[in-house]
Amino acid sequence: MNRAIKLLSLIILIFAGINTISGQANLLNARVPQEVGNLNDQQKEANDEAPLAYGFVDDRDVMWSKTVWEVIDLDERVNFPYYYPTDTLNLGPERRSLFDVLKKNLSNSNIKEVYKSAYFQEKLTYEEIQERLVAIDTTDAGYEQFNADGFVDPQFIERRRITAAEIRQYKIKGTWYFDKRLGELKYRLLAVCPVAPDVAVKTLAGEEEDLVELFWVWFPDARASLNTNKVFNTRNSSQPITYDHMLNSRRFNSTIYKEENVYEDREVKDYIYEDALRMLLESERIKSVIRDYEQDMWNN
Repeated sequence: MNRAIKLLSLIILIFAGINTISGQANLLNARVPQEVGNLNDQQKEANDEAPLAYGFVDDRDVMWSKTVWEVIDLDERVNFPYYYPTDTLNLGPERRSLFDVLKKNLSNSNIKEVYKSAYFQEKLTYEEIQERLVAIDTTDAGYEQFNADGFVDPQFIERRRITAAEIRQYKIKGTWYFDKRLGELKYRLLAVCPVAPDVAVKTLAGEEEDLVELFWVWFPDARASLNTNKVFNTRNSSQPITYDHMLNSRRFNSTIYKEENVYEDREVKDYIYEDALRMLLESERIKSVIRDYEQDMWNN
């Protein structure tokens, strides 16, 4: 038993050392600022960026499952790591918001499985995604010039673009399931969707924003890209955490807004009208049903 404990401690220390190498990025050994972030051959070999593969789950081992949709509100402090940084002019390339990471890997085709909805029926191309992020409009002065002169000066053309600062929420889809072979309740994240104000609608100050889903990313396809980007660790900056680890370990606060059901997967707001408190209580009730299932298995 003591030997097993020592071996486990050694493994934990090894992984902690790897994370430390990744977090410091040669900061303490740099002779000039340009050497910060440059890893030597041994550090590159130790810094394995491959995500931990999911284990195979046979359908016969899934005794019970429930698919739920949740919303991660970026106004909540615990969810700030997914929102910041929004201004990257003075930061290194290793610190980027989740939206910037997704957008970058979409542009270089590292992420290909992107869909219009969470049911993964209509696939989106990169050009179609760009149309959802950019809007071009003509100002009132531009319309007046066009009526008078027949053309519009470029200064009267307004271009609005969705950036990381405009992201208000993230919606996620995942499945809770009870693995009877392992005898435990598990969660598998399936998709992530950034939510922002509709870029085609010009909202004035003080008006309520019309939030829309931008695109749904099939999470298993994005894991490799998310695993190469680190999240700032407020408790220990020398050991950052990858977005893949953050999302898989559910290090966020969320609210369930929909579960799979016989009523065409209706949302909570479709059967509880204009009562935020009751909607929140219904979300907590769904969480309790999922959480209590494993406990009830052993009690009954």
